[in-house]
Amino acid sequence: MEAITTFEIWQIFFIRLWPVWIALVLTFFLAFQLRKRLGPVGYIFDSRVGLVGLFIVLFWIYAAVFADIIALFEPLDQSGLYRRKPPGTINADLGVPYIFGTDTLGRDLFSRMIYGSQIVLLIAPAATLVAYVVGITLGLPAGYIGGLYDTILSFLANLVLAFPVILLFYLLVAPGVRETILPNIMAGIFFVIPIIFALMVVFSRFSRRLSVLIPSTIIILLIGSWLYSGLVFGSDPFGIVGIEPNELNIFAAVVFTTSPGVFRIVRGLTLDIRTRDYVAAAVTRGENPLFVMIWEILPNARGPLIVDSCLRIGYVTILLGTLGFFGLGMEPESPDWGSMINQTRSYIRLVPTIVLPPTIALASFVLGLNLLADGLREQSLKD
Repeated sequence: MEAITTFEIWQIFFIRLWPVWIALVLTFFLAFQLRKRLGPVGYIFDSRVGLVGLFIVLFWIYAAVFADIIALFEPLDQSGLYRRKPPGTINADLGVPYIFGTDTLGRDLFSRMIYGSQIVLLIAPAATLVAYVVGITLGLPAGYIGGLYDTILSFLANLVLAFPVILLFYLLVAPGVRETILPNIMAGIFFVIPIIFALMVVFSRFSRRLSVLIPSTIIILLIGSWLYSGLVFGSDPFGIVGIEPNELNIFAAVVFTTSPGVFRIVRGLTLDIRTRDYVAAAVTRGENPLFVMIWEILPNARGPLIVDSCLRIGYVTILLGTLGFFGLGMEPESPDWGSMINQTRSYIRLVPTIVLPPTIALASFVLGLNLLADGLREQSLKD
């Protein structure tokens, strides 16, 4: 079978990524011009380490966005004639090369790697965001009010954190658990907390302005109920919001294992910030506890939380890759990076480089998040 050279492989690789390069140039140009208006995120331009991390993270974000343009094949397309082919092999029927080779089913590894970024960027940041909303909603009152509420939640958080994360994650996504109603119960609890948090924000701001409070509450309840029914029960009447059962199981497991750590961080920051003068001034003005927690304490805790969120997204990405490697993540045909590593390792002796694309993709995305967190941490310490 015909094949292209190594130089041509990399040439095609860089050319196929043209939408990513254009998007990166435009993003960095605009962000640099508006960096003073971006708050703490804008300070990343003063850190070389942070800029490198931001570049890598944005690379994979744009790769996921433009996957349909970049990929040479569909991620599930199979060809029995081109199974386990080395990088550069040309599909004679289509005249298109498999620039990173093919797997055991004849699927293009380059295309699957690009589409795999969509899975990572769909689950890891979204699940981490929900975990943060859960941790913030429960951690703010635990640190500010304290009492029995704080004692109970701190005990439960420490109880979850006492288990090895990988083992707990494995138990939560095991096939036997997936077939029960436990994922739906967990998701039902976790997805209602963002609605509660949104109501807390509105009430804390407009508690004395009923003309704004009432319609805002109604809108939040309507939108929240719509999203809740689609995500938890799969019964969105418009057919817009929905999530596959295995994805829901993974999502719930990520939130369950991540939110206790976020809770502890938020609680600790709240215990520290509540002693500051501006918090005492808000209390003296007669502001209600919700206002103090959300508009005085939370904004002043955003720096450490932003840094920690980058690290946690990377950690969740590693967990998803580990699950995929052991066949416990997405569906077997799904192009997630962990599954790709597992599928290509069986013939690494024939093609030593065959396992590198998904491995480098996973490692580079996590590296980018860690460097971005380091850059943000450097700037927060200077402030």
